[in-house]
Amino acid sequence: MTGASPSKSSGSEHASAASSPVIAALQSALAAEQAASYGYGVVGARLPQGSADQALATADWVSHMRARDQLSALITARGATPVPAAVAYQLPGPVNTPAAARTLAATLEDRVAGAYLGLVALPDSGLRSFGAQQVRAAALRAEAWRGSTQAFPGLPSSSLQS
Repeated sequence: MTGASPSKSSGSEHASAASSPVIAALQSALAAEQAASYGYGVVGARLPQGSADQALATADWVSHMRARDQLSALITARGATPVPAAVAYQLPGPVNTPAAARTLAATLEDRVAGAYLGLVALPDSGLRSFGAQQVRAAALRAEAWRGSTQAFPGLPSSSLQS
């Protein structure tokens, strides 16, 4: 998100860019988006055909696909290679009912929000802003599925105890 222009670099500089905290945070967010994209395929399949929930699942799936593409471009622009998506992902539990599908959607959004917190912690103000926007978007999508909000989206509840 910063406007630095590319420069010629040695192989060692390219390797250090690929292992930087910025790239690690971007790759983590990318992995969460890839998993969410997969998960929304399951969510949509378990919701009533033509329902408002299925339309919402489709819209959320598209949002995750766009975010995945944006993250891939950010990683590539920084001289690294985006990690490809897995063939399949382990779901947190069985998804046999519409209620289980809605729960899965909220869980996916919570995980996406958590992954974007890695960008919020970076010194690059553009990436921090992007990460914060994505945490907010994931929290709002989770609220739509859960019917309620959570304090400090993306943070595990165990980190909020005193």
